[in-house]
Amino acid sequence: MDTKKTHKIVLYNDKKNNFLYIIACLIKYCKHDSIQAEQCALIAHNVGTCPIISGDYIDMLEIKSLLDDKNIITKIKDNESDMH
Repeated sequence: MDTKKTHKIVLYNDKKNNFLYIIACLIKYCKHDSIQAEQCALIAHNVGTCPIISGDYIDMLEIKSLLDDKNIITKIKDNESDMH
């Protein structure tokens, strides 16, 4: 079944969580490998935000809830298409 990627979760930089904690959570809840998780954490730190996963709204809501429970600041946003 083809899952529509209608939404994405965006990770926000914060001053309370360290890199290893963020990386571990991205690996556990977003199923990132260690390199992808580290890159997302660094992008969020340097730029302020980083999209970390995309999928349908219900799946994104479940993952966001898990990240919220771990005090990681995220938002669900519409996933813009590259086609105009």
